[in-house]
Amino acid sequence: MKIGIVCYPTFGGSGVVATELGKALADNGHQVHFITYSQPARLDFFSENLFYHEVSVSNYPLFDFPPYELALASKLVDVVRFEKLDILHVHYAIPHASAAFMAKQILLTFGINIPVVTTLHGTDITLVGKDMTYKPVVTFSINQSDGVTAVSEYLKKATYEHFDVPKDIRVIPNFIDLNRFSLKPKDHFKKAIAPNDKFIIVHTSNFRKVKRTADVIQIFKLVSEKIPSKLLLIGDGPDRANAEGLCRDLDIAESVRFLGKQDAVEEILSVADLFLMPSESESFGLAALEAMACKVPVVSSNAGGLPELNIDGVTGFMSEVGNIESMAKQAIYILEDGERLKKFKEAALNRAKEFELSLVLPLYEHYYREIIEVVNKS
Repeated sequence: MKIGIVCYPTFGGSGVVATELGKALADNGHQVHFITYSQPARLDFFSENLFYHEVSVSNYPLFDFPPYELALASKLVDVVRFEKLDILHVHYAIPHASAAFMAKQILLTFGINIPVVTTLHGTDITLVGKDMTYKPVVTFSINQSDGVTAVSEYLKKATYEHFDVPKDIRVIPNFIDLNRFSLKPKDHFKKAIAPNDKFIIVHTSNFRKVKRTADVIQIFKLVSEKIPSKLLLIGDGPDRANAEGLCRDLDIAESVRFLGKQDAVEEILSVADLFLMPSESESFGLAALEAMACKVPVVSSNAGGLPELNIDGVTGFMSEVGNIESMAKQAIYILEDGERLKKFKEAALNRAKEFELSLVLPLYEHYYREIIEVVNKS
């Protein structure tokens, strides 16, 4: 198949999933064309089956905001026509699904009926999509897609609850490439970051309000009073400055390191002992899955799709959003006993294996063929 993939080219969950999916499809013999405004963060190697098409947006004095959606739609028309794509797969509803609909209508004038699959990832539904500024367009675009997938049962249910969407939504979960995440821990790296056998606790996010980074720091404060440990914070975003200030206020700045955005997050996770995810909302919890693939148990909230991933008492623990004391107690329970920690680590890896790329990739391939067949018959 010749597949066009539209995504945000960032370190965020939807961009990572789209890029890793495209790379896997290319490895499996499909021709994959990425169409976005810059090269995706993890699209870092050459393959004869991978192509990248940049969407250029012209800045005219007339426009206060560059019309990216129009530029994207035009680029989609161009790529579909001249690369003879079989299907378009757009990740994140805003604005990709509406741009794909526009492109599809234009392509029909050329006698081309391109199938469009939209994958919903989370905040495009649970946050941005519910904004009345965008809701009618999001609803329309989802319903006009030939196929729709969601990354969790929770997100599927939330879409039905908040949008008038009679269309069937297929749940295809996020995935992990265990070949990438099964690194042998670098002991010298761990000793350099956490000397004297201190435990390493990790949190990864975009440092936005919904991730509750302040909760991470307060949980770590309670844990560090009982368990010698270091906290590594991966990522960046609007809440980072406040997080740094809170570390100083709690007098734990010496035990916390802000690492910024990291592409090779698996190298850090490979030396971690515990992962914290106290999020207010998570459609799936891809960062937690990446941690589990590195044999790192997870202490998280029970928000959104996290209960579909993190098995309470087995791969880690879950608590109500904002229950800092409970999460701290759970973290201490896991870390305070070496044999117990080992069991949680093994269980985390075994759970991650259920989301291995080789198991999820065929679900997408089958769905593509299904949608192409339906569109060709229409």
